[in-house]
Amino acid sequence: MYKSILPTLLCLCLLSPLVVADSPSEGQPAPAFRLQDQDSTWHELGDYQGQWLVLYFYPKDFTPGCTTEACTFRDDIFKFRSQNIALLGVSMDDVESHQKFAEEYSLPFPLLADDDGKVSRLYGTYLGIGGGVGIAKRQTFLIDPDGLLVKHYPKVDPDVHSAQVMADLNVLMVAD
Repeated sequence: MYKSILPTLLCLCLLSPLVVADSPSEGQPAPAFRLQDQDSTWHELGDYQGQWLVLYFYPKDFTPGCTTEACTFRDDIFKFRSQNIALLGVSMDDVESHQKFAEEYSLPFPLLADDDGKVSRLYGTYLGIGGGVGIAKRQTFLIDPDGLLVKHYPKVDPDVHSAQVMADLNVLMVAD
């Protein structure tokens, strides 16, 4: 009996519609979060009050696009730091995976483990197919020193995204 039910359940999971949440709108307060990074240090949105924050979501450690994106942010880290801009990466990988990823690519910024997908859902980046399987879509949010979302990048080109974010921040920071 179980042998006949298993293929049916598998088909239902694979044919289920994708689960995608709405992203918060620009001008709204950024959703609060509390997540651990690759060193098991806790990070909360409130920790970044008073400074600009780049919060970027990505699908998976060690995949080509995610590695490219992380490494371009790494290569530009001094530009961000010189302007007191915090940078956080978020995926649904666990702390151990983030630790290995950060170590292998010498990533000098926190990678937050959203292994239950709660924060990805809050930011509308969760992409799931059912059965508890999901990833974070590649999206970025710029959060101002008052905790407001001021820019959302729903589509990201990993090769040029860091430079694009820095250029936009330079404009936003002058207008602030």
